[in-house]
Amino acid sequence: MPQRPAPHLSPSPSVPGADARDATAQAQELRLDPFQRDAMAAIDAHRSVLVAAPTGSGKTRVAEHAVALALGGGTKAFYTTPIKALSNQKYHDLAAAHGYDNVGLLTGDNAVNAHAPVVVMTTEVLRNMLYARSPALEGLAWVVLDEVHYLQDAYRGPVWEEVIIHLPANVRLVCLSATVSNADELVAWLRTVRGPTELVLETRRPVELVNLFAVHDRATEQLTVIETLTDGAPNRAGERYDRNPRHGGEASRRGRPRRRFTTPSRVEMVDWLAAQDLLPAITFIFSRAGCDDAVDACMEAGVRLTDPDTQARIAGIADEATRGLSDADLATLGHDRWRTALLAGVAAHHAGMVPPFKEAVETCFAAGLVPVVFATETLALGINMPARSVVIEKLTKFTGERHEFLTPAQFTQLTGRAGRRGIDPIGHAVALWNPFVTFPEVAGLAASRSFPLTSAFRPTYNMAANLVRRHAPEEAHNLLGLSFAQFQADQGVVALEARLTQRAGEVADATGDMHCERGDVADYAELRRAVRSRRGTGPVEEDALRRSLSALRPGQVIRLGGTHAGGVAAVLSVSHRKGGATRVRVIGATRRVLGIGEQDLSGPVEVVGEVDLPVPFAPRSPTFQRQVASQLRHPDRLRPPGPPPTGGDHRARSAGATGETSDDDAALAAHPVADCPRLEEHLRAWRRWKRAVRAHDDLARQVESRGGSLRRRFDVVLELLERWGYVRDWSLTARGDQLVQVFHECDLLLAEAVAEGLLDGLEPPEVAALVSTFVYEHRSPGPAPTPWFPPGPLRGRFERLDALAATLEADERRLGLPTTRRPDPGFISVAHGWASGGDLEEVLEDEQLTPGDFVRTMKVLLDLLGQVARVANDPATAASADEAARCCLRGVVAASSLLGADDEDEDDGDDGDGDEGDGDGGAAVDPGGLGAVGANAQIDAGTDAGPDAGAGTGAGEGR
Repeated sequence: MPQRPAPHLSPSPSVPGADARDATAQAQELRLDPFQRDAMAAIDAHRSVLVAAPTGSGKTRVAEHAVALALGGGTKAFYTTPIKALSNQKYHDLAAAHGYDNVGLLTGDNAVNAHAPVVVMTTEVLRNMLYARSPALEGLAWVVLDEVHYLQDAYRGPVWEEVIIHLPANVRLVCLSATVSNADELVAWLRTVRGPTELVLETRRPVELVNLFAVHDRATEQLTVIETLTDGAPNRAGERYDRNPRHGGEASRRGRPRRRFTTPSRVEMVDWLAAQDLLPAITFIFSRAGCDDAVDACMEAGVRLTDPDTQARIAGIADEATRGLSDADLATLGHDRWRTALLAGVAAHHAGMVPPFKEAVETCFAAGLVPVVFATETLALGINMPARSVVIEKLTKFTGERHEFLTPAQFTQLTGRAGRRGIDPIGHAVALWNPFVTFPEVAGLAASRSFPLTSAFRPTYNMAANLVRRHAPEEAHNLLGLSFAQFQADQGVVALEARLTQRAGEVADATGDMHCERGDVADYAELRRAVRSRRGTGPVEEDALRRSLSALRPGQVIRLGGTHAGGVAAVLSVSHRKGGATRVRVIGATRRVLGIGEQDLSGPVEVVGEVDLPVPFAPRSPTFQRQVASQLRHPDRLRPPGPPPTGGDHRARSAGATGETSDDDAALAAHPVADCPRLEEHLRAWRRWKRAVRAHDDLARQVESRGGSLRRRFDVVLELLERWGYVRDWSLTARGDQLVQVFHECDLLLAEAVAEGLLDGLEPPEVAALVSTFVYEHRSPGPAPTPWFPPGPLRGRFERLDALAATLEADERRLGLPTTRRPDPGFISVAHGWASGGDLEEVLEDEQLTPGDFVRTMKVLLDLLGQVARVANDPATAASADEAARCCLRGVVAASSLLGADDEDEDDGDDGDGDEGDGDGGAAVDPGGLGAVGANAQIDAGTDAGPDAGAGTGAGEGR
């Protein structure tokens, strides 16, 4: 490549760690880190685990261990990811390790080997399987939730919580998260709703990170680079760049001296990175047009970073990725320009590019063939593309309405790409000078370790309909109370909800056990209770249970029964409370401490042995508890139990309390269940039922008294669904049955449009056009262009749809609910033209739409057409929707739907300043995670495999 003079550096020009790189960098097989071993040990013990660790630290090796454990044990494992690109990547990784026969893939685009013991899928797919109670869940032992910190995403986050709450109790979780500062709170919630869960926290990056600050000095026309932090504090040398004096060099166009300091140019930074041996590098630019402009600038400056052999390999990858595209499509997409830059080692990566182009860039960069990529933040979402260094051009991004400062979590996500594990001992993150950000603000981001995770859970129309469909009213309210949102608002309520759910299960179990075909056991039991009350005798079994519990003493070993069946435990302490109640604290061999009362037992306590208690007696001390638990792991060392408490046989004593009247005897003997051979078994179940109901009602009162904003929100959603005819007396109507199959941010509006027949009688291109109004949203700062409607009924149908949306919006405002997004006609002409057979150039002509936005919007439209085909009342409408999807799946859209093609479904937006704005319309692609269910992604006959939606990090999200 042509060599240009290296830029002038600061008084300490050498890059920290550069001298040590060659001596220490090794591309050998990575050994397990301590946090990986700890997490794998928890998995081997069949416990759920939350692994919170920095990007690139090796969290996925923990998940792969759970997958291998499932395969070895003959069970199933599901591996979920937030976006299709990650699902495709992980599918290939696991299939390469375990064989393609053992691994399947389910996304909105692909259904491959869906019945394999290991299936990779997006999180929405699993959520929908749970709602549909898919048979594919049978035998499931492990679920990996990759990027679980996504649960704070405003639109997709609820999906993660729905999965965690609704998964069967026997399924264990492997939750992988970026570093969050409240991981202990998250794992406390997981323990509450999922049972034993280990927290494995790793704060150390696998590759040390050095934060740098770069500024261009107009007085010397040189680049200066300094370290952002010194000894963990802001570098004092950086403060001088906030005082930006004017200098007497070249004047501005208005004749005034220009400010001395400015942002380094993109080419200048590439030169510096190359001179310092800091390539490959990713430069994050929060503008699609800015990324493309950076590539153009490098090409015009003569940047060439590849040799002939490398170029040949790049050409092979690029040609393979684009072989499904026609010459005409390639010309429309600017293929020659893109390929020329790629061969030179420079590329852009953003959502405005079609997936085959992005896939080729990712492959080349990961292989070390293309050393410079200019990318929007979509590249930081988890795709495996680490770099030696990262450049962040701006520390603010445009949200669609205003510029906002990056959060510490966003900054860390971007810089997490810097440093390739096993290759680079040090990674470098360079923040560029900007007139709107002070140096202390830059240093504050670099030094921050505050990454709190907050829940975004809220009831949606589809969620409400599915809860009504699957659960009784109380159960549905309880499930909402189990959310992380409720946990953060009131941890006590979530604990109560978990106990309430447990008690409800006990009530149901006892109800089944007390059922007698001969008559009402409860009626007989109440009659016998009344008789005994008149005679002055009490319920013998309950009395014996209470006495056995109160007679326990520390050191005794009891057999656990009732809700805690499955082992033995040692008594730590016994407390006698008001009203004669007894509460016993016990510890098991796994060191889990439980509190046991009468309501937890189905009969008198059975003492099976004793242990020697440590001295001094300190039952709340972890050391004391550990020593007691260790004795339980060796049953042969237990002493036999001591003599029972004195007092004689209560049953025998009370049995002597006769004196029943003949009328009482006759009434008991005449009862239908009196001669049932299982009467005593039924009565024991009845006593369990009474205790469980009493405990359940007490908990329900506590929950009600402690509030529940989610419940109130859910009740308001139900009120609206009742007004619109989707729910009646806690049952779904025919419209409600349609709503449970619609997964989209405009779920209720789409279901209403179908129910009102707005899609009936339309030709396939017209169906595609009208449905596109649900998936497209104009996002540019400027006004939306005037929509074009083809001749025919479309304009009238859209006006009726918009009027329907206005009515729904009015009802939502009246009830205080978030409003549903109004349909947008901006894509109607594009969808109609493409479904009618138009070529790419013709369809995109005069449209403010990038090819990438077109492809992404079309793929979401395909998914939504599949939903319409399944829920349409009119068979002709269903057929038209199917035909519309078939007509749309061609050309660049089909080529972008192949297995392995990237489809993030996110919009990375634009920074909004006039010199860089690309002015695209942007595709609204269901960032709510309630989007289209892929028509070809079926789990079983009639079962929705689920949608996939955007990662939701772009400017267009702030709706």
